[in-house]
Amino acid sequence: MKVGIVVFPGSNCDHDCEWAFGSLLGAEVEMLWHKQTSVEGFDCIVLPGGFSYGDYLRTGAIARLSPIMRAVERYAAAGGPVIGICNGFQILVEARLLPGALRPNSSLKFRCQDTYVRVERNDTPFTCACEPGQVLRLHIAHYEGNYFADAATLDELEAGNRVVFRYCAPDGSRDPRFNPNGSLHDIAGICSSDGHIVGLMPHPERCMEAALGSADGEVIFRSILQAAGDAARPDAAAGTARQGTPEPTKSGLLEVNR
Repeated sequence: MKVGIVVFPGSNCDHDCEWAFGSLLGAEVEMLWHKQTSVEGFDCIVLPGGFSYGDYLRTGAIARLSPIMRAVERYAAAGGPVIGICNGFQILVEARLLPGALRPNSSLKFRCQDTYVRVERNDTPFTCACEPGQVLRLHIAHYEGNYFADAATLDELEAGNRVVFRYCAPDGSRDPRFNPNGSLHDIAGICSSDGHIVGLMPHPERCMEAALGSADGEVIFRSILQAAGDAARPDAAAGTARQGTPEPTKSGLLEVNR
């Protein structure tokens, strides 16, 4: 398993992702400077959180013009798994690899807190180790995380089952009090039509160890390892969906808060 983590000027969660994939899950990790022009040979590309280019103009607006983004676009077009976290999600939207826009939070305040999200589908490379409806406690830290799209785009996302994560109450119910930024349809994360590009505002890399508050983000990172392993097996069934309840592990890493 080889993961490429893109580093833009202003990225500040790149090493958190490196720690999550490399030190905690044992994957091979390579940091990719934004001026590189190839991302070949990787099983997954990560666009991490931070403030790429200082968030000038709009969040992600300059980063999408970086040389490496042309390579990321080619990689994604070939079916390669790409995940954008927080600022990475904003970059994916600016690059039109995902639809919609991320606007200032409805409170017009920077929100830094734990929140709950519900897994809406488990057939993407980043959720295949999850259960449908599983509730994850994850951390957010953003000012422009308010997902917005026109009515036609929202209808398309819902009809195509492209909402991957939705803000929710701890019991999994939808409750506006637990929507931290005003995102339409309580959207916390979406995917491309083929499911291989996922963007989400919460930070799973900050929730990898129970001693730090939550280990719920681990299941998202472990999903891509599982998906890559399934793809490498000659007898692997088509697709990456894992149906039913994940098998427990001795470490309990797949346990989540309910």
